[in-house]
Amino acid sequence: MATEYGQGYGHDSGLGFTAGTRRRLPAGLRAPFEGRTWREFGYVLLSLPIGIMLFVYAVTMVSLGAGLLVTFLGIPVLAAGLAGCRSFGALERARARGLLGLEVGDPEPLRMKKSGAMAWMGAVLKSGTSWRTLLYALVQFPWSVFSFVVAVNFWAYGWGLLTYPLWFWLFPVYGGQGGLQLYGDGSHSIYLDNPFEITVTALVGLLFTLATPWIVRALTMVDRVMVHGLLGPSRLATRVVELESDRGVVVDTAAADLRRIERDLHDGAQARLVALAMDLGLAKEKLAEDPRAAARMVDEAHGEVKTALQELRDLARGIHPAVLTDRGLDAALSAVASRCTVPVQVEVDLVERPAPAIEGIAYFTVSELLQNISKHARATRAAVDVWRVEGRLMVQVVDNGVGGADASGGSGLKGLAERLDAVDGILVVDSPVGGPTRVTAELPWRGERALG
Repeated sequence: MATEYGQGYGHDSGLGFTAGTRRRLPAGLRAPFEGRTWREFGYVLLSLPIGIMLFVYAVTMVSLGAGLLVTFLGIPVLAAGLAGCRSFGALERARARGLLGLEVGDPEPLRMKKSGAMAWMGAVLKSGTSWRTLLYALVQFPWSVFSFVVAVNFWAYGWGLLTYPLWFWLFPVYGGQGGLQLYGDGSHSIYLDNPFEITVTALVGLLFTLATPWIVRALTMVDRVMVHGLLGPSRLATRVVELESDRGVVVDTAAADLRRIERDLHDGAQARLVALAMDLGLAKEKLAEDPRAAARMVDEAHGEVKTALQELRDLARGIHPAVLTDRGLDAALSAVASRCTVPVQVEVDLVERPAPAIEGIAYFTVSELLQNISKHARATRAAVDVWRVEGRLMVQVVDNGVGGADASGGSGLKGLAERLDAVDGILVVDSPVGGPTRVTAELPWRGERALG
């Protein structure tokens, strides 16, 4: 009877887990057979031998180096030990990347002002990455022992009990007992040997088997935290890289603005003023012999002067509008909205004014978005909302145009996002095809000034 029961169970197992069925199963039932689960289990299994090697190496080298510090050999040995830990750290990042899918950036390289062995040893000893890797070696070993024991026991007991109907016949045939012994003493014993007990054992094994992937996943979450926190770049180093990148964006943006201003002056107001000077020179020559022609030329020059003044005003407004400095975002954005080709409703809900730099970026963000609406959106109306949420300035521009705007390409939205990112700002574009388009900019507040 036991053999027949085992064959039936095996037959059901063979039918239940084809590729198409696996997709239809819930995540809880599918987890034991997923590749991710087996990769995470493999990571736990490998953690123990690697943790032992890393722990032994780290403790040996650091202890030896610390003991030899009274001699000239201590520093080289300690530096070599820390350098070896850094190499182990690179191996662990690669292992986490391959088995856990954890993308961790390389830590900051050694900073050496000079070349040579002494400079290298000093850089290794002063590097925070070296000491974080050493801490990882000391912490990872006891954790790898714990996670290995938990994962292997749950995995072995789960699959062992689940498949008990297939192999329980080994006990009476080869062990001389009825089945798996649940309890036994000198007077009596309890064996799992009847169909009901075998079924209950398999169900308990099923529960263990279904729970094991999530237990292993919880264990590897701790490994993820350790690898990311101790073997990846430090927050300070990451922040320095971000600031360096932001500084480059700011410098490039400023250079592009200067080139634009120079081009506008050269091609616009400067060229017009040169022509105006030539016209006035000709009018001066004709003043004596042909006063009427000279007066006509002076009148034309007067018109050119007005045009040049308007171009200079537009250029100055593009650099920094006076209305923004004097009256704030409400008045400045209302002026921008009045020049848009579609009706724009402006709502500014601010009690204080943000820092001048943030105010300027918010102004130019709205200006560029309204220009995009005028040129590309084919909208019939738009709205601009500005408000404050805790320490952030929120700017939102909405239009009912055709949509399809994308900030990931090489459009002006990408440059706008880079400019906002340079001051720790965020640009979010929601523009499905067919519209509407909603662009939200989030900027740091950075200072308060009472509205006058």
